[in-house]
Amino acid sequence: MLVWLFQWLSQYVQAFGVFQYLTLRGILGVLTALLIGLWVGPWMIGKLRFYQIGQSVRTDGPQSHLSKAGTPTMGGALILVAITISTLLWGDLGNRYVWIVLLTTLAFGAIGWVDDYRKVIEKNSRGLPARWKYFWQTVVGLIAACILFWSAQTPAETNFIVPVFKNVVLDLGPAFILLAYLVIVGSSNAVNLTDGLDGLAIMPTVMVAGALAVFAYASGHAAFAQYLHIPYVPGSGELVIFLGAIVGAGLGFLWFNTYPAQVFMGDVGALALGAALGVVAVIVRQEIVLFIMGGVFVMETISVILQVGSYKLTGRRIFRMAPLHHHFELKGWPEPRVIVRFWIITVVLVLVGLATLKIR
Repeated sequence: MLVWLFQWLSQYVQAFGVFQYLTLRGILGVLTALLIGLWVGPWMIGKLRFYQIGQSVRTDGPQSHLSKAGTPTMGGALILVAITISTLLWGDLGNRYVWIVLLTTLAFGAIGWVDDYRKVIEKNSRGLPARWKYFWQTVVGLIAACILFWSAQTPAETNFIVPVFKNVVLDLGPAFILLAYLVIVGSSNAVNLTDGLDGLAIMPTVMVAGALAVFAYASGHAAFAQYLHIPYVPGSGELVIFLGAIVGAGLGFLWFNTYPAQVFMGDVGALALGAALGVVAVIVRQEIVLFIMGGVFVMETISVILQVGSYKLTGRRIFRMAPLHHHFELKGWPEPRVIVRFWIITVVLVLVGLATLKIR
């Protein structure tokens, strides 16, 4: 929104032209979302407490979690507000990718909000039934995938690439829709499964979003894309603003979500953020890199799949409890130790993902 204003003002005052630069607007997007989160956070937490919108805790989980009962939840709404305002302020609203990622994120947030509402307000322990949750995730995921496929302007926007092997490029054709759908919905649920400890999900999300911003900037710049042997996706550079907003909003939320948490994000935040990372990875054609950088989300998801599969087939559990972070808690690791070690793993994996830019 402000891009158009500053573009008009630059006709009269040349200094306003600096706001056309993606890097500056990306930084301003981070700071704007961060300040919104820090400013609105205390008020929102107060309202959640006032209306007794508190977290319910499983009695069969780690005993240390029992003290968290009643902690305000649905704080992910704060993240979405900060991301939306920051993106609308600093993003180019004439860019189709900005609207695709923003609307997809908000749609998944709405699904999570309904689930949280039913659990917390209506006291329905099941929340939104799994079949309906996956149904609406599928609907939104397929719509986003189809729009990306039908609006693609170059073959590079729908080809599948393999990091490191610069000459391995597969023309997916309509199969792109299936891949995009799986990445968006899978990423959404993976982040949601990881959101079980104070700050465990939000910091890896911030780190992965920051790294994806590097890929988005390079993919949207023809010279950089050619030099790095990555797909050139015209207009994808504008996603730097959106990803910067995720970084700022995430850090603002972490201020209140760090151990011991004053607020939890709930499904409204986790489902939305996961979908956001997934749809951006699809746009910049870095699905495998997302799989690498989001390794913590992946191993949390795999732990649940293995646990459920093993129990149904053999009647035995592989882990003491799934997702994986609960397994380590039940082994005696203090919660902050689990959180920080998972953060460290994410730092390493993000660096590995970024390294694929040059190792080709």
